[in-house]
Formats: sequence, C-alpha cells, structure tokens
Amino acid sequence: MHDPRVDQLARQLVRYSTQVKKGDFVWIDCFDVPNYVAHAMIRAVVEAKARPIVKLHDTTITRELMMHADETQYDVIAESELALMKKMDCYIAVRGSHNITENSDVPADRMKLVMAKLRPLQNERVNNTRWCVLRWPTSAMAQQAGMSTRAFEDFYFKVCLLDYAALIPAMNSLKKLMDKAKDVHIKGPGTDLRFSLKGLKSIVCGGRHNIPDGEVFSAPVKDSVEGVISYNAPTIYQGIAFDSVKLEFSKGKIVNATSNHTAAINKIFDSDEGARYIGEFAIGFNREIREPMRDILFDEKIAGSFHFTPGQAYEGVADNTNRSQVHWDLVCIQRPDYGGGEIYFDGELIRKNGQFLLPELKPLN
Repeated sequence: MHDPRVDQLARQLVRYSTQVKKGDFVWIDCFDVPNYVAHAMIRAVVEAKARPIVKLHDTTITRELMMHADETQYDVIAESELALMKKMDCYIAVRGSHNITENSDVPADRMKLVMAKLRPLQNERVNNTRWCVLRWPTSAMAQQAGMSTRAFEDFYFKVCLLDYAALIPAMNSLKKLMDKAKDVHIKGPGTDLRFSLKGLKSIVCGGRHNIPDGEVFSAPVKDSVEGVISYNAPTIYQGIAFDSVKLEFSKGKIVNATSNHTAAINKIFDSDEGARYIGEFAIGFNREIREPMRDILFDEKIAGSFHFTPGQAYEGVADNTNRSQVHWDLVCIQRPDYGGGEIYFDGELIRKNGQFLLPELKPLN
C-alpha cells in the first residue's frame, strides 16, 4: 500500500525547500532508497513543470570504488559530475543507509583522495543550486535510534513534515542577534569556550537546505576560538563511530583532540590545514528531535543543542571562510538531562539549559 506521506514529502521538497520553477533542471540523487521514492520525486518535479535528472546509488558499490580509487579515475568522475552539476538549477538528495559503517574500512589515504577530488562538485552544488538533502528511514536508522521500524517511520515523517515556515519569524530574530553579536561565551560540563562573530553573517535554516531542519548558523572569526569543548552527542564520521570527543583551542586552532579513537580523530584533523579550524557555529532547536542517533542531519538539529564544526565553512558566511575537505558537525546538547549549559552573546545570557530566554526567541523552545 502506497504511503501518501511520501508524496507529501516530495511536494514539500520541490515546492518549499528548493522552490522548483518551470523549466528548471533538478538533479535527484537517490542513495539506497526504494524506487517509489524516486517515482514520487519525479512526479513532483514534473508537476512543477520542471525537468528531473535522476541518479541511483548503492553504497556498497561506492565503497568498492573508493577501495580502489586512484587520482586519474576520480579526476574523470569529478569532471563529468561537475559538468552535469553546472547545468542544474536544483539538487535534491535522498540518502538511505543500510549500514552506517559501510566505509569504515576504506583506507584513509583513499578516503582523503576521493573527498578532495569531489570537493569542487559539492562547492558547485552548495553555491550555485537551490539544494536540499535528507535521509530516508531504514531499519538500520531505526536501530540507531533505538526504535522499532514502524515507530521510527512515524517519527521521521513527523520531523520532516514540520511546519518550518511557521518558525521563520523567530529564526530571523535569532539571526539578528547573531549578526549583531561580537563575542560568544559557551559554558557547560567540560566546556568553557570563547570566540568572536564580529563582522560575520548568520544563515537561517528553515527547511530550505536540510530536512529535517531547525538551526541558525554562522562561523567564528578563524583565529578567535579559545578554550575547551566536550561534545556529549555520539557521532560517526568517515564510517568510524566516535564518542566523548574533546577539543582544546588556541588562537582558533585545535591543539589537542581526544576521543574513544584519539589516533583516528587526529588523522582526520590532519587531513589539511583547515581541518583544525572551525567552519561553523550553529544553534539547533527542532522540538521533535530529542536524542542523538549518530546521524548528523538529525543530531545537529536536536532541541537545546549547538554544534561547533571543524573544517570547511559555507560561502556567504564570511569573506575569510575556512577551507578544508573536512566538515564535521559535532554536537553538544545543553538540556538539563545532558548536564545543562549556557550561551552568552556579548555578556548577555541568550539560552540556559537549552531554553531561549528572550521573548522573541521563545517560539523556538
């Protein structure tokens, strides 16, 4: 039996998230998802009088390619993919995953090569298309979340079909505060962090780029970060599960990094010069997402959280944005059940224990 929520989600992605227009070329990237998802996306794009371009991916095949990657091979792949992306007006990726650790045994040098070669493709997509990326609910994701498959599907559609447009006014109020702020101070268990936002811009994420969504993000002045941060949300990066990540900063740079895989985390941060600097600071507030599940598109939006991201910064945040092949959204939850915490802008307490204190921001609680 067909689930009408799939069609509803496809229409939301086309009409609201990417605002597909008549005549647009729309790249639909489907990773390990049922064919009916692609069918629904094609129908929604055609209803908008636009042109769908569909690519289907299998993560086991992607892994096999990466295991044998060489520079010339990925030069050709990247060149052809980039040429296609440059013809696109919109990009929508629906990413399922039957095994979140599928790439855990890809050698680090091969992973580094592939990510470096494909970075121009991602930059083109982020900077020059109207794009949106989302996960697809699988049994593996339900297991990560500690839920039954049916319960997770219901949770998924509830989160993804949230009325994001209704949150935009309060999100814009938070953006104004972040744009105005010069100095940020974050305190919590194992965390005492200071940095500057002076002269930088923030961006509202209200269902336009990621689904699920619910964050406002900026980036710190590159050399301004000082102190220590202890992340309390488990994470996964390059197929490796990391817990208890702790970073120490001096003059903006990560000078000490530890976790349950300290050697592996430092290898990631040694990928390039920019990997040890922060490319994003974001405050998350999706009220439907409460617990981490090692899936960053969900975890970075957790109610009462913030993320502090080593690596690449997005264009448009600042002129001196950090450059790196790494972009790792590491999450810290500040609700009382996770130890609490405080965020100050220019000495004013903005959020305490995951709750915004200013009246104009309370709709985000």
